[in-house]
Amino acid sequence: MRLVLVAGTTETADIEGISAAGADPELMRHTPGADLDVVVHGRPTLAPVVPVSPTGCPTPAVVTRAARELLGLDVLAVDAGIAGRTGAPTVDVGRGPGLDVREPTPVPHAAETYEAARELGGALPDERLVIGETIPGGTTTALGVLRALGEEPAVSSSLPENPLELKRRVVAEGLEAAGLDAGDAAGDPVEALTAMGDPVLAAVAGLTVGAVESGAAVTLAGGTQQAAAAALVRHAGVDAPLSVATTSFVAEDESAGIASLADSLDVDLAVTDPGFEREDHPAMDAYVAGEAKEGAGMGGALRLIDESAASTADLRARIADVYDRLLAGREASATEGAATPEADR
Repeated sequence: MRLVLVAGTTETADIEGISAAGADPELMRHTPGADLDVVVHGRPTLAPVVPVSPTGCPTPAVVTRAARELLGLDVLAVDAGIAGRTGAPTVDVGRGPGLDVREPTPVPHAAETYEAARELGGALPDERLVIGETIPGGTTTALGVLRALGEEPAVSSSLPENPLELKRRVVAEGLEAAGLDAGDAAGDPVEALTAMGDPVLAAVAGLTVGAVESGAAVTLAGGTQQAAAAALVRHAGVDAPLSVATTSFVAEDESAGIASLADSLDVDLAVTDPGFEREDHPAMDAYVAGEAKEGAGMGGALRLIDESAASTADLRARIADVYDRLLAGREASATEGAATPEADR
Protein backbone atom coordinates (compact mmCIF):
# COMPACT_ATOMS: atom_id res chain seq x y z
CA MET A 1 0.00 0.00 0.00
CA ARG A 2 1.26 3.43 -0.91
CA LEU A 3 0.21 7.01 -0.15
CA VAL A 4 0.41 9.19 -3.26
CA LEU A 5 0.33 12.96 -2.83
CA VAL A 6 -0.31 14.99 -5.99
CA ALA A 7 0.67 18.66 -5.92
CA GLY A 8 0.04 21.53 -8.28
CA THR A 9 -0.90 25.17 -8.61
CA THR A 10 -3.66 27.13 -10.32
CA GLU A 11 -4.01 30.86 -10.86
CA THR A 12 -7.63 30.45 -9.75
CA ALA A 13 -6.24 30.59 -6.19
CA ASP A 14 -5.24 34.23 -6.79
CA ILE A 15 -8.89 35.31 -6.87
CA GLU A 16 -9.52 37.25 -3.68
CA GLY A 17 -11.59 35.34 -1.14
CA ILE A 18 -11.34 31.94 -2.86
CA SER A 19 -8.87 30.10 -0.61
CA ALA A 20 -7.20 30.15 2.82
CA ALA A 21 -4.42 27.73 1.84
CA GLY A 22 -1.62 30.19 2.57
CA ALA A 23 -0.86 33.30 4.58
CA ASP A 24 -1.21 35.53 1.48
CA PRO A 25 -1.50 35.02 -2.32
CA GLU A 26 2.26 35.15 -2.89
CA LEU A 27 3.03 32.61 -0.17
CA MET A 28 0.05 30.48 -1.27
CA ARG A 29 1.92 29.59 -4.47
CA HIS A 30 4.47 27.79 -2.32
CA THR A 31 1.92 25.76 -0.33
CA PRO A 32 1.88 22.63 -2.58
CA GLY A 33 5.68 22.32 -2.62
CA ALA A 34 5.84 22.94 1.10
CA ASP A 35 3.14 20.32 1.71
CA LEU A 36 5.22 17.74 -0.17
CA ASP A 37 8.22 18.73 1.96
CA VAL A 38 6.26 18.37 5.20
CA VAL A 39 4.87 14.93 4.34
CA VAL A 40 8.16 13.58 2.97
CA HIS A 41 10.79 15.30 5.16
CA GLY A 42 8.84 16.52 8.18
CA ARG A 43 9.35 20.22 7.43
CA PRO A 44 9.92 22.59 4.50
CA THR A 45 13.34 22.25 2.89
CA LEU A 46 13.48 24.12 -0.44
CA ALA A 47 9.98 25.57 -0.07
CA PRO A 48 10.45 28.97 1.60
CA VAL A 49 7.39 28.83 3.88
CA VAL A 50 5.66 26.77 6.54
CA PRO A 51 2.19 26.62 4.95
CA VAL A 52 -0.41 28.25 7.17
CA SER A 53 -3.68 30.11 6.62
CA PRO A 54 -3.99 33.88 7.19
CA THR A 55 -5.10 33.12 10.78
CA GLY A 56 -2.22 30.70 11.41
CA CYS A 57 -4.05 27.39 10.84
CA PRO A 58 -1.38 24.82 9.91
CA THR A 59 -1.50 22.81 6.71
CA PRO A 60 -3.33 19.45 6.78
CA ALA A 61 0.03 18.01 5.69
CA VAL A 62 0.91 18.08 9.40
CA VAL A 63 -1.80 15.46 10.00
CA THR A 64 -0.67 13.34 7.06
CA ARG A 65 2.96 13.53 8.21
CA ALA A 66 1.93 12.46 11.72
CA ALA A 67 0.08 9.45 10.32
CA ARG A 68 3.05 8.59 8.13
CA GLU A 69 5.36 8.56 11.15
CA LEU A 70 2.98 6.38 13.16
CA LEU A 71 2.31 3.88 10.37
CA GLY A 72 5.58 3.94 8.41
CA LEU A 73 3.77 4.78 5.18
CA ASP A 74 5.52 4.70 1.82
CA VAL A 75 4.91 8.01 0.05
CA LEU A 76 5.10 8.91 -3.63
CA ALA A 77 5.12 12.65 -4.37
CA VAL A 78 3.74 13.62 -7.79
CA ASP A 79 4.32 17.03 -9.37
CA ALA A 80 1.35 17.91 -11.57
CA GLY A 81 2.51 21.49 -12.04
CA ILE A 82 3.72 23.33 -8.94
CA ALA A 83 4.77 26.96 -9.17
CA GLY A 84 7.21 26.92 -6.26
CA ARG A 85 10.03 24.63 -5.15
CA THR A 86 10.10 21.45 -3.12
CA GLY A 87 12.84 19.33 -1.64
CA ALA A 88 10.74 16.19 -1.96
CA PRO A 89 11.75 13.79 -4.75
CA THR A 90 8.89 13.83 -7.24
CA VAL A 91 7.57 12.09 -10.31
CA ASP A 92 6.63 14.79 -12.82
CA VAL A 93 3.44 14.25 -14.83
CA GLY A 94 2.48 17.90 -15.45
CA ARG A 95 3.24 20.64 -17.93
CA GLY A 96 3.19 23.56 -15.50
CA PRO A 97 0.61 25.31 -13.30
CA GLY A 98 -2.99 25.83 -14.32
CA LEU A 99 -4.35 29.20 -15.42
CA ASP A 100 -7.34 31.09 -14.04
CA VAL A 101 -10.49 29.00 -14.54
CA ARG A 102 -12.08 32.07 -16.16
CA GLU A 103 -9.69 31.66 -19.11
CA PRO A 104 -11.01 29.68 -22.12
CA THR A 105 -8.52 26.82 -21.52
CA PRO A 106 -7.11 26.95 -17.98
CA VAL A 107 -5.42 23.56 -18.38
CA PRO A 108 -4.20 23.44 -21.99
CA HIS A 109 -2.15 20.29 -21.37
CA ALA A 110 -4.83 18.38 -19.48
CA ALA A 111 -4.77 15.46 -21.91
CA GLU A 112 -1.00 15.01 -21.60
CA THR A 113 -1.11 15.23 -17.79
CA TYR A 114 -4.00 12.78 -17.62
CA GLU A 115 -2.27 10.23 -19.85
CA ALA A 116 1.11 10.54 -18.10
CA ALA A 117 -0.60 9.99 -14.74
CA ARG A 118 -2.60 7.08 -16.16
CA GLU A 119 0.62 5.39 -17.25
CA LEU A 120 2.13 6.00 -13.82
CA GLY A 121 -0.91 4.58 -12.03
CA GLY A 122 -0.82 1.47 -14.18
CA ALA A 123 2.90 0.95 -13.55
CA LEU A 124 2.83 1.13 -9.75
CA PRO A 125 3.13 -2.33 -8.15
CA ASP A 126 0.96 -1.64 -5.12
CA GLU A 127 -2.27 -3.50 -4.41
CA ARG A 128 -3.78 -0.36 -2.90
CA LEU A 129 -3.20 3.34 -3.49
CA VAL A 130 -4.38 6.12 -1.22
CA ILE A 131 -4.27 9.27 -3.37
CA GLY A 132 -4.29 12.77 -1.85
CA GLU A 133 -3.94 16.24 -3.33
CA THR A 134 -2.65 19.70 -2.50
CA ILE A 135 -3.63 22.70 -4.61
CA PRO A 136 -4.91 26.06 -3.33
CA GLY A 137 -8.11 27.11 -5.04
CA GLY A 138 -8.89 23.50 -5.90
CA THR A 139 -12.47 23.48 -4.63
CA THR A 140 -13.38 26.16 -7.17
CA THR A 141 -11.94 24.23 -10.10
CA ALA A 142 -13.60 21.10 -8.70
CA LEU A 143 -16.91 22.95 -8.83
CA GLY A 144 -16.15 23.94 -12.41
CA VAL A 145 -15.46 20.35 -13.41
CA LEU A 146 -18.62 19.11 -11.71
CA ARG A 147 -20.67 21.72 -13.57
CA ALA A 148 -19.06 20.86 -16.90
CA LEU A 149 -19.80 17.17 -16.32
CA GLY A 150 -23.37 17.88 -15.26
CA GLU A 151 -22.90 16.54 -11.72
CA GLU A 152 -24.10 17.97 -8.41
CA PRO A 153 -22.56 21.46 -8.04
CA ALA A 154 -21.49 21.63 -4.38
CA VAL A 155 -18.02 21.86 -2.82
CA SER A 156 -16.40 22.56 0.53
CA SER A 157 -13.96 25.34 1.45
CA SER A 158 -10.76 25.92 3.42
CA LEU A 159 -12.51 28.97 4.92
CA PRO A 160 -14.87 28.78 7.92
CA GLU A 161 -17.63 30.36 5.79
CA ASN A 162 -17.80 28.71 2.39
CA PRO A 163 -17.80 31.46 -0.31
CA LEU A 164 -20.06 29.39 -2.58
CA GLU A 165 -21.66 32.37 -4.30
CA LEU A 166 -18.24 33.70 -5.28
CA LYS A 167 -17.20 30.27 -6.56
CA ARG A 168 -20.42 29.93 -8.54
CA ARG A 169 -19.87 33.33 -10.17
CA VAL A 170 -16.29 32.42 -11.06
CA VAL A 171 -17.39 29.07 -12.50
CA ALA A 172 -20.18 30.71 -14.50
CA GLU A 173 -17.62 33.09 -16.02
CA GLY A 174 -15.37 30.13 -16.78
CA LEU A 175 -18.13 28.19 -18.52
CA GLU A 176 -18.99 31.24 -20.60
CA ALA A 177 -15.34 31.75 -21.58
CA ALA A 178 -15.08 28.09 -22.58
CA GLY A 179 -18.33 28.22 -24.54
CA LEU A 180 -19.89 25.50 -22.42
CA ASP A 181 -23.20 24.99 -20.67
CA ALA A 182 -23.53 22.80 -17.60
CA GLY A 183 -23.29 19.15 -18.66
CA ASP A 184 -21.74 19.82 -22.07
CA ALA A 185 -18.61 17.81 -21.13
CA ALA A 186 -20.52 14.80 -19.81
CA GLY A 187 -18.66 11.63 -20.82
CA ASP A 188 -15.53 13.60 -21.77
CA PRO A 189 -13.33 14.11 -18.69
CA VAL A 190 -10.46 15.62 -20.66
CA GLU A 191 -12.72 18.34 -22.08
CA ALA A 192 -14.01 19.11 -18.59
CA LEU A 193 -10.46 19.33 -17.26
CA THR A 194 -9.18 21.46 -20.12
CA ALA A 195 -12.03 23.94 -19.89
CA MET A 196 -12.76 24.10 -16.14
CA GLY A 197 -10.20 22.11 -14.18
CA ASP A 198 -6.70 22.21 -12.75
CA PRO A 199 -3.60 20.06 -13.30
CA VAL A 200 -4.00 18.18 -10.00
CA LEU A 201 -7.48 16.96 -10.91
CA ALA A 202 -6.10 15.79 -14.25
CA ALA A 203 -3.32 13.86 -12.53
CA VAL A 204 -5.50 12.34 -9.80
CA ALA A 205 -8.10 11.18 -12.31
CA GLY A 206 -5.44 9.69 -14.58
CA LEU A 207 -3.65 7.95 -11.70
CA THR A 208 -6.92 6.48 -10.50
CA VAL A 209 -7.95 5.17 -13.91
CA GLY A 210 -4.51 3.64 -14.53
CA ALA A 211 -4.36 2.01 -11.10
CA VAL A 212 -7.88 0.58 -11.32
CA GLU A 213 -7.19 -0.76 -14.82
CA SER A 214 -4.14 -2.60 -13.42
CA GLY A 215 -6.21 -4.17 -10.65
CA ALA A 216 -5.29 -1.93 -7.70
CA ALA A 217 -7.78 -0.68 -5.14
CA VAL A 218 -7.94 3.12 -4.91
CA THR A 219 -8.97 5.33 -2.02
CA LEU A 220 -9.24 9.00 -2.91
CA ALA A 221 -8.02 10.85 0.19
CA GLY A 222 -9.84 14.14 0.48
CA GLY A 223 -13.15 15.93 0.27
CA THR A 224 -15.13 17.44 -2.56
CA GLN A 225 -12.06 17.87 -4.77
CA GLN A 226 -11.52 14.12 -4.66
CA ALA A 227 -15.22 13.54 -5.22
CA ALA A 228 -14.80 15.63 -8.38
CA ALA A 229 -11.87 13.39 -9.34
CA ALA A 230 -14.16 10.39 -8.82
CA ALA A 231 -16.71 12.04 -11.13
CA LEU A 232 -14.01 12.35 -13.81
CA VAL A 233 -13.19 8.66 -13.39
CA ARG A 234 -16.84 7.71 -13.76
CA HIS A 235 -17.17 9.87 -16.87
CA ALA A 236 -14.11 8.05 -18.27
CA GLY A 237 -16.29 4.92 -18.25
CA VAL A 238 -14.72 3.28 -15.19
CA ASP A 239 -17.34 1.62 -12.98
CA ALA A 240 -14.96 -0.27 -10.67
CA PRO A 241 -15.37 0.22 -6.89
CA LEU A 242 -14.01 3.52 -5.61
CA SER A 243 -13.91 5.10 -2.17
CA VAL A 244 -13.41 8.62 -0.89
CA ALA A 245 -11.97 9.00 2.61
CA THR A 246 -12.60 12.38 4.18
CA THR A 247 -12.80 14.16 7.50
CA SER A 248 -15.80 14.81 9.70
CA PHE A 249 -15.15 18.51 9.08
CA VAL A 250 -16.07 18.13 5.40
CA ALA A 251 -18.86 15.62 6.02
CA GLU A 252 -20.54 17.96 8.51
CA ASP A 253 -20.27 20.96 6.16
CA GLU A 254 -23.81 21.17 4.78
CA SER A 255 -22.67 23.49 1.98
CA ALA A 256 -20.33 20.78 0.67
CA GLY A 257 -22.94 18.08 0.06
CA ILE A 258 -20.29 15.38 -0.20
CA ALA A 259 -22.51 12.49 0.94
CA SER A 260 -25.07 13.20 -1.77
CA LEU A 261 -22.36 13.63 -4.40
CA ALA A 262 -20.63 10.37 -3.45
CA ASP A 263 -23.95 8.53 -3.53
CA SER A 264 -24.79 9.88 -6.99
CA LEU A 265 -21.41 8.63 -8.26
CA ASP A 266 -21.74 5.20 -6.61
CA VAL A 267 -18.64 5.91 -4.53
CA ASP A 268 -18.16 4.65 -0.98
CA LEU A 269 -17.65 7.49 1.51
CA ALA A 270 -15.55 6.88 4.63
CA VAL A 271 -15.67 9.62 7.26
CA THR A 272 -13.27 9.87 10.21
CA ASP A 273 -13.58 12.16 13.21
CA PRO A 274 -10.06 12.87 14.56
CA GLY A 275 -11.39 14.15 17.88
CA PHE A 276 -9.50 17.43 17.67
CA GLU A 277 -11.94 19.07 20.08
CA ARG A 278 -10.44 16.92 22.85
CA GLU A 279 -7.13 18.77 22.61
CA ASP A 280 -6.14 22.34 23.38
CA HIS A 281 -3.40 22.87 20.82
CA PRO A 282 -3.03 25.39 17.97
CA ALA A 283 -2.39 22.58 15.47
CA MET A 284 -5.96 21.36 16.00
CA ASP A 285 -7.97 24.31 17.35
CA ALA A 286 -8.42 26.00 13.97
CA TYR A 287 -9.92 22.84 12.44
CA VAL A 288 -12.53 22.72 15.18
CA ALA A 289 -13.34 26.36 14.33
CA GLY A 290 -14.00 25.39 10.69
CA GLU A 291 -10.75 26.17 8.87
CA ALA A 292 -8.92 23.94 6.39
CA LYS A 293 -11.17 20.87 6.91
CA GLU A 294 -9.21 18.68 4.49
CA GLY A 295 -6.24 18.49 2.10
CA ALA A 296 -2.81 16.91 1.55
CA GLY A 297 -4.29 13.44 2.02
CA MET A 298 -5.60 14.18 5.52
CA GLY A 299 -8.85 12.21 5.21
CA GLY A 300 -7.01 9.19 3.86
CA ALA A 301 -4.41 9.41 6.61
CA LEU A 302 -7.17 9.41 9.22
CA ARG A 303 -8.78 6.41 7.54
CA LEU A 304 -5.51 4.49 7.64
CA ILE A 305 -5.19 5.26 11.36
CA ASP A 306 -8.71 3.85 11.82
CA GLU A 307 -7.67 0.67 10.04
CA SER A 308 -4.49 0.25 12.09
CA ALA A 309 -3.59 -0.60 15.68
CA ALA A 310 -2.91 3.09 16.34
CA SER A 311 -5.59 5.33 17.82
CA THR A 312 -6.73 8.86 17.07
CA ALA A 313 -5.31 9.76 20.50
CA ASP A 314 -1.92 8.52 19.30
CA LEU A 315 -2.35 10.58 16.16
CA ARG A 316 -3.27 13.75 18.02
CA ALA A 317 -0.17 13.46 20.18
CA ARG A 318 2.00 12.99 17.10
CA ILE A 319 0.31 15.94 15.32
CA ALA A 320 1.29 18.20 18.22
CA ASP A 321 4.84 16.87 18.01
CA VAL A 322 5.10 17.45 14.24
CA TYR A 323 3.66 20.95 14.61
CA ASP A 324 6.07 21.86 17.40
CA ARG A 325 9.00 20.60 15.32
CA LEU A 326 7.78 22.67 12.36
CA LEU A 327 7.78 25.82 14.43
CA ALA A 328 11.17 25.02 15.92
CA GLY A 329 12.54 24.41 12.42
CA ARG A 330 11.12 27.71 11.17
CA GLU A 331 12.76 29.59 14.01
CA ALA A 332 16.08 27.82 13.42
CA SER A 333 15.95 28.54 9.68
CA ALA A 334 15.25 32.20 10.33
CA THR A 335 18.28 32.31 12.61
CA GLU A 336 20.68 30.27 10.48
CA GLY A 337 19.42 31.25 7.02
CA ALA A 338 19.34 27.66 5.79
CA ALA A 339 17.27 24.49 6.05
CA THR A 340 18.18 20.84 5.69
CA PRO A 341 15.79 17.89 5.43
CA GLU A 342 14.87 16.09 8.61
CA ALA A 343 15.52 12.38 8.50
CA ASP A 344 12.36 10.42 7.65
CA ARG A 345 10.93 8.32 10.42
